[in-house]
Amino acid sequence: MDVLTVVEQLCDSYNLNLERYRSVSGGDISQAFQLTTNKGNLFLKLNSDSSAGLMFEAEALGLKTISDTHVIATPEVIGIGQIENQFYILMEAIETDQGSDESMARLGKQLAQLHQITADQFGFENDNFIGSLKQYNDWKDSWSEFYILKRLLPQLHLAVEKGLMKHEEVPSAELMMKCCDRLCHDVKPSLLHGDLWGGNYLISKDGVPVLIDPAVYFGHHEVDIAMTKLFGGFSNAFYNAYEACFPTTPGYEDRIRLYQLYYLLVHLNLFGLSYYGSVSRLIKQLF
Repeated sequence: MDVLTVVEQLCDSYNLNLERYRSVSGGDISQAFQLTTNKGNLFLKLNSDSSAGLMFEAEALGLKTISDTHVIATPEVIGIGQIENQFYILMEAIETDQGSDESMARLGKQLAQLHQITADQFGFENDNFIGSLKQYNDWKDSWSEFYILKRLLPQLHLAVEKGLMKHEEVPSAELMMKCCDRLCHDVKPSLLHGDLWGGNYLISKDGVPVLIDPAVYFGHHEVDIAMTKLFGGFSNAFYNAYEACFPTTPGYEDRIRLYQLYYLLVHLNLFGLSYYGSVSRLIKQLF
């Protein structure tokens, strides 16, 4: 079924009059479109992969979880479902502007407020996805146990399974937990976006920060900051506002590398050997 037919059926399902649609940049995982309708502009993602239905359900839950905190905006989800072989998520489209120092400071402050929302354990109510890869969120009392067993080891094992790393390059769980215990003290669970690179926030025309494409769970707040720094970093205004609420503490730079390892492993498993060198260097530095 072609895209236009899917879009037309979708609009019929939601009583929308379609004026036009166009392909837009929406990431590396799904096709993305902006729909102009009688009820305004909407954003649509389509994916025919067998796991896409679960992926979009997890995305919708993550957006709702963040939205329900009332501390930072997310797009309103109109609906999720399936038309023929295409799974979809339909949501409000955000008219964007280039971020100013003021809007970036607002993003930093609001992210810190999100991180002040806590839980009794590390994890989340269900598993979700980081990109198209499964992210396991079983509740754990220990941050080191959660991060090593539910974040690093699954990605390391997947890299070996894909032939991207050798088995002997994978550090033992015990060694990695010792490192995490040494670097991470008095960690409290914070509600995380989970995948906060520069493509996963928007600044609206009104200067309002909006989070998209979350991979939410309760973890160490510095995990989100590590991701912001991985591909060039955010602005000084963002970090200054964030650190007014969460000042850096000893071991910060080592923890940032420890948490960036997860995201580099994800990129290795999604996009291939171009990320192997970065992964290998970090493993040698940390363990």
